[in-house]
Amino acid sequence: MPLLHIENLTKKFGGHTALDRITLSIEPGEVHALVGENGAGKSTLIKILTGVYEPTGGRLFWNGQEVRVDSPNDAQQLGINVIHQDRQLIPYFTGIENLYLNVPYPRKALGLGIDWKKMKKEAEGLLAKWGMDFPLTVPASDLTPSERTMLEIARAMMHHSKLLILDEPTASLTDKESELLFAFIERLREEGVSIIYISHRLEEVIRLSNRVTVLMGGKKMKTLAREELSIDRLVHYMTDGQAHEKKETANRPSAGESILQVENLRTADQAVKQVNFELNRGEILGVYGLAGSGRTETMEAIYGLRKIQEGTILFKQQTITKPDPGNSIQNGLVLIPENRHEDALIMQNTITENMTLPIVGMFTKNGVLQKKEEQKRVRQEMERFQVKAVHSRQSIAELSGGNQQKVVFAKALLSSPDVFICDEPTQAVDIMTRQYIHDFLREQAGEGKGVIYVSSDLHEILEISDRILVFSEGKTVANLPNEQLQPNDILDICYSFQKEAVQL
Repeated sequence: MPLLHIENLTKKFGGHTALDRITLSIEPGEVHALVGENGAGKSTLIKILTGVYEPTGGRLFWNGQEVRVDSPNDAQQLGINVIHQDRQLIPYFTGIENLYLNVPYPRKALGLGIDWKKMKKEAEGLLAKWGMDFPLTVPASDLTPSERTMLEIARAMMHHSKLLILDEPTASLTDKESELLFAFIERLREEGVSIIYISHRLEEVIRLSNRVTVLMGGKKMKTLAREELSIDRLVHYMTDGQAHEKKETANRPSAGESILQVENLRTADQAVKQVNFELNRGEILGVYGLAGSGRTETMEAIYGLRKIQEGTILFKQQTITKPDPGNSIQNGLVLIPENRHEDALIMQNTITENMTLPIVGMFTKNGVLQKKEEQKRVRQEMERFQVKAVHSRQSIAELSGGNQQKVVFAKALLSSPDVFICDEPTQAVDIMTRQYIHDFLREQAGEGKGVIYVSSDLHEILEISDRILVFSEGKTVANLPNEQLQPNDILDICYSFQKEAVQL
């Protein structure tokens, strides 16, 4: 008997059908992956299972009995818990305090205060039971991304989870941290816990899953067993057999004059110690490094989000002594940050408000916002980037991750930049949006813009870059033309410098 059976599940928002008669089952102890482009219906399905949305039609069966899930509390009572892509932790609470959110605290005798010793003992027992190892007494903000993921999973297991939903769990993890997560998923499976695994990383999906269900446009395209899985086959069903035509880039001109030079850059917090590189017009410069290498911190320093202690930044032949985001945008340098929810978008605002925020002055005349002109430009960019939305006044929070990222790029383009700094720009987006972003950046480079492309995905770096800059321990340690490079060539450099630093 399936743990969960979903029958003809349908969800409509006005005239839009987000889910169209979805039927599938989750077996006990099964890892069942959901894949599909952004907007395929994965998030809507999960929100119904966890009581956030009410279905328009269809039925849910739990251990053979029909159930209603009207609230997240109903879902938890059944044993359904979700680990969101955006961690649901209170940063300044300790691990123990986060574990006990929505759980009654143990009380001392006669109810006189909280029994902190008992809480700590119970928490340590939970971690021991599941083979977890991370500090419980430090704030969640001090934990690594993988430790925060494990903390959320531990919290779900406090609710005696029978079905655990993991939404893009490796999006912010290193390869090593991902391996730890995969080992834990295997342990959960052995203990009979079922898992719905949502990821755009198809290699992970194939490795972990017993079965995979492909969604497209709110419809179920296919459920594939483990022995049927391959990347080509998954992509075939995700795109309904429509192969993506990669835009021709062979005629892109070779790199031109220097547009950005960075010499001996060091930040006040020492996250960046000695960075040197040059970016040319018409060039895509890939940036790679292991966790803690200083990649993101360097980009933040150049943009103006991190204080510079020493070094020189030369942008369009002008020396920038104290960069700040406002001047960077005005001068033609934009940053696509790693965390779009926290650093690029105001989630409660509309598409229009988000897209025009940095340049709202362009649409203001005598102190009055010219809304018609603003809306016209926004609609043009939505069409250019193929943003799937009901209208430009829709809340950005209602869009899929891939469409949110397209809005981030549209916002950047509206400021007419000469240099794009892109930090993990395809993190947690579907394969088609990923390719669209690549094509867009190649087009910009073809027009003489400069592109810096930071990614933890080595294959992606090799696919898109003209040159590759390697970071280690806050320093640039290699500058490589992308000519017949292999992933191991770059990893060997990273690990050799990391080993050298440890010996020092």
